[in-house]
Amino acid sequence: MALAADYNLGPSVYPRGWFIVAEANELDDGAKAVRFFGQDFALYRGESGRVVMLDAYCAHMGTHLAASKSPVIVQTDKQIEGDSIRCPYHGWRYAPDGTLDDIPYHDGPCPKSGSINSYHVEEVMGCIMMWFDPEGGEPEYAAPKLKEWDDPQWVRWELDHLGELAIHPQEILDNMADCTHLGPTHGAPCEYFENEFKDHIVIQRQGGFHHTYGCYLTSFTWYTGPGVLLSKQDFGGSISYELIANTPIEDGLIKVWHAALAKGENAPPSAEDIAAAKEVQAGALYAFAADFDVWKHKRPAIKIMQLKKDGPFKLGRQWYQQFYDTRENAKNYTSDINGIHLINDFPAPTDENRQLENDINIK
Repeated sequence: MALAADYNLGPSVYPRGWFIVAEANELDDGAKAVRFFGQDFALYRGESGRVVMLDAYCAHMGTHLAASKSPVIVQTDKQIEGDSIRCPYHGWRYAPDGTLDDIPYHDGPCPKSGSINSYHVEEVMGCIMMWFDPEGGEPEYAAPKLKEWDDPQWVRWELDHLGELAIHPQEILDNMADCTHLGPTHGAPCEYFENEFKDHIVIQRQGGFHHTYGCYLTSFTWYTGPGVLLSKQDFGGSISYELIANTPIEDGLIKVWHAALAKGENAPPSAEDIAAAKEVQAGALYAFAADFDVWKHKRPAIKIMQLKKDGPFKLGRQWYQQFYDTRENAKNYTSDINGIHLINDFPAPTDENRQLENDINIK
């Protein structure tokens, strides 16, 4: 298993950015214990609907705020008060900002030293996304979102929970530059290919005949930061979106999610529309599973034996490094690579190919 230091990524062990930490409906049954970035967290939804993420452990005696389900305070649905949460051991209460604001058997002021850290989370497209920053800063850009999610004719996805994968996310991000795996792995060798770097965004444009499905595939794929990929795909005239997300659990261990968004014939979608959308997602997952299977069994590519037609792996890895360095230094990695990069012998997409992205607003 390779670690961040093996790739010489930067001073931080974990990258800065937006990451999925749960599916929204996982919070319907109370607080949830999660572990990411080598840390334990308590994640819950307050009575107002607000999602809150705190350090996991009560300052009093180190009790995990969300892991225990047998205490009476949890069993009787009294753990969540407003948007605050009580420790299941002694009832100490924490506000959404992590402030200790009540000790039920204590009349005096609560000790300030009893407060814990709170983290920025948002509910986006059925996902709970966390802004993680080793420096503790506020979000630098908005969490990625598709406008189609709010269109009643599009069938909202339910996430595929693909579990843990013992691989460093660098290997996942390499796919954005990897033009030559598309034929052997997916049966769709690309006929055109380019990457574009725009500060915290990396874009892949590619297209080619998909031999498995017998039609032409055009895709416009982008990462908004290091953790969330979205892709708009045209399979022979049928448009859909795909989501692939990776979040570090420990250095060299990630959790992976997948989903797809498809348009129905009706608004709101009919049962037939929902069934068809599930088939689209199953097909997208089948294709992604080929990558997942390769990643599961490969050794780390600390140094790639680069060939000219492989794709701009070096540029992709340089782009990725920005998230492991300080905010102040981040632009040092993108200032000389921002822009479009073509691959030897692969033409650029035509104006017709680029029409796929005309209605996408990436920030």
